[in-house]
Formats: sequence, structure tokens, C-alpha cells
Amino acid sequence: MDYEALYKEKLTTAKQAAELVKSGDWVDYAWCATTPAAFDRALAKRMPELHDVRVYGGILMQEPEIFKIEEPADHFTWNSWHMGGIERKAVAKGFSFYAPIRYSELPRYYRDMADAVDIIVMQVSPMDKHGYFSLGPSASHLTAACERSKCIIVEVNENVPRCLGGFDNVIHVSKVDGIIEGDNPPMLELGGGGAATEVDQAVAKMIVEQIPDGACLQLGIGGMPNAVGSLIADSDLKDLGVHTEMYVDAFVDIAKAGKINGSRKNINKGRQTYAFAAGTKKLYDYLDDNPECMSVPVDYANDIDVISAHDNFISINNAVDIDLFGQVNAESAGTKNISGAGGQLDFVLGAYKSKGGKSFICLSSTFKSKQGELQSRIRPTLANGSIVTDTRANVHYVVTEYGIAYLKGKSTWQKAESLINIAHPDFRDELIREAENMHIWRRSNK
Repeated sequence: MDYEALYKEKLTTAKQAAELVKSGDWVDYAWCATTPAAFDRALAKRMPELHDVRVYGGILMQEPEIFKIEEPADHFTWNSWHMGGIERKAVAKGFSFYAPIRYSELPRYYRDMADAVDIIVMQVSPMDKHGYFSLGPSASHLTAACERSKCIIVEVNENVPRCLGGFDNVIHVSKVDGIIEGDNPPMLELGGGGAATEVDQAVAKMIVEQIPDGACLQLGIGGMPNAVGSLIADSDLKDLGVHTEMYVDAFVDIAKAGKINGSRKNINKGRQTYAFAAGTKKLYDYLDDNPECMSVPVDYANDIDVISAHDNFISINNAVDIDLFGQVNAESAGTKNISGAGGQLDFVLGAYKSKGGKSFICLSSTFKSKQGELQSRIRPTLANGSIVTDTRANVHYVVTEYGIAYLKGKSTWQKAESLINIAHPDFRDELIREAENMHIWRRSNK
């Protein structure tokens, strides 16, 4: 097969691809760093002619052009697999909605969905000599999405890193229906949530002390996981491995410090395994054509049995708040959606199932409200409408700047006592009173 000839036959323009979209269609904007650019601009020009277009996507790193048209809610809905700041603003405008699902379930959902996607468009790396386009840092669920799409359009971008696998991390030119040669925009960058605070550093220090040599790491995004990564890079730890949902800049720092070699991983020895990646140029340059890094679909990366197959698995994730029953909310502020279920619960369960594994949920003990009032993140009960991301039966360790609480298997009064002990001192007496009212406090505890 002459792949170059086939490539040329399938060349199209963003305008021609956008003209394929009809009212009522399901359009898939792929995922995170490889959300389409040229196609999005073309569809934004056409969208005012359409109605009831339904768009899938997630973790937007730049506001799509379709979001900027007049009265977007009259023309389309954005259906997000995982929310970010851009999508939260769109919720308030009435055209963005979260689709709750465990992230690991996405590939099966696509393969089993009743209605196929009408058109999927994604940024990819240039075709290689074998006719394959790399899905870049977004293997995630995209192979499954392509299998259920009536029309597949790829938008070639020379700046998309060629991320090696793995499996389900490429698409062949014979499988695509159209190829857009875009203007090669730089990869969008995602920071780590700002510089680590003193609270982040305090939490990170306690967690790093719990990590043994040879551990396999999963880090979430945000100040605390980044702080953990920085401390690991500066530590004496060695022979670390990586098996994670999201690959972030902290892993690059740890690897370049010589701490990661994957030599003690039980499976995929020597490989850093991940479902998707987003970060700075440093991260994309590191992933590009790097055989040590293994891009895989999310139903493999987040599979509880795959996670637990690694001894000494260490999972580190953030939370919004937690109640005295040990219920973790990592998704919302009351009824206001912040992010999504993601894979946190998968890693909480997988890490505990791992021989020697530990799962850490990190949060600062307090936050300030918009009115400047100091409030506790450890609450008697979650706020009305809050989402339970990790149930009280599953949480292993919870960490604030005041210490580490071990919750697994403890009775209700023991959980309450452990959490109150790591709450901000200004709120402990109030939390005790509330625990007494809920009959989860023993008078002898204090």
C-alpha cells in the first residue's frame, strides 16, 4: 500500500470537514491537549446555521471558538467527560454539562453506546513511514471513540509529540476519512496549579516519608502532588516506577533526577505507563519519541487489577473536602461542579489492593471563602449537593498539614477522631460537638 498516495487522497480542509456536520449530530472534540484547532475555527463559523449539535470533549486547555459564538446554547451543547475552568464558565451560560462516569469506563462506553458518533476530529502527530499517526499525549479513550465514529478526521500538527506505546495509541491512515493539515499551533500548556505553598510542602514531606524505594507512583494534578514530586526529585529514593492516569511535569523532574527506572515494576518493567498527559513544553519534549514512556488506553491504565499488580503502589490525589464519616468530595463545591469523577476511586482501590500499597488523599485543613472567612475542609457532613468521589469504606490515608489520618477499617468514632486530629485547631471543638450530635464521638476521645 502506498501510504503517501493514500494520505494525499484524503487531504481536506477544515472548512470542508466542518461542512460535514449537520444539525442533531454528535461531534467528538477528542481530549485535552489534542482538542482540534483548525476544525474548531471552521465549525464556529458554521455553527450559527446549526441547532442541537451535541459535542463531546474534556479537560479543555483553551476556550474553543465554538464557545465564543452568539447564543451558543441555541446551537449546541458541550458534554464534558471531565470539567475544567473553561467548562465551568460555560455551565453558567447554559450550554456545558458534565457527563458523570468513571474515566476508566470511557472506552467501553463508546464501544457499547447506542448512537454512534457522527464525526470525531483530533490533533495528531505527522504520519510515520508505516502509515500511522500518533494520538500524541491523549491515547485515553480515543481508539474506542474512533471505532464508533461514522467519520474520522485527523488534524496533523508537527508539534504534537509522537508518544510511543503501548497499544491503542495510534491510528492508521487507512482508517481515517479526512486529513487536515493545520497551521501547527504550539501544544497548549497546563501548569501545575501554581507554586507549592507552605501547606503543600508540609503535606508533601509527610507523604514522601511514607514512600519506599522501588515504589510505583501515581500523581494527580495540583500544588500538593507537584510538591510531592519536587521532594521526591530531591530525595534519596531510588528505583521508582510510574503507572498513572495523567502524566504531569513532576514525573519529568523525578525522572531527570535519576529516581525513575521502573526496575522493580511487576509488569511493564522499565516503562512509565500513562493514559494521557498535559503540562508544559518540558513534558511534551520529554514524551516525544521516548521509548521509556508507554502511552496506553485509560481502561488499562486505570484498571484496578493492573494497578494492584504493582507492589508498593503509591497513589496521591487532591480533594475539595471530607466529612467526619470519611466521605471524600473531589468534584464539586456543593452543587457547583468543579471537575469530575476521573480515576481517583480506581487508584484508591487499586493502591490498597496492591501489596504494600498506599493511597493518600491530600487537602489543606482550611480555605478562605469569597468573603474572606476561614473555613474547614474537614466538615461534619459534606455540603448539600456535594459529590462523594471516594466512599467512606474505601479511603485509606488522609493528609493535611497537621498530620496523617489512617481511616481504612476504622469504626465511625475512630474515623471522626482521626480526622478531627488533623483538622485546623480552630475548628476541632466545633467538630467534636457536631460528632457528638451525630453519635460518632466517644466522650473519652478528647
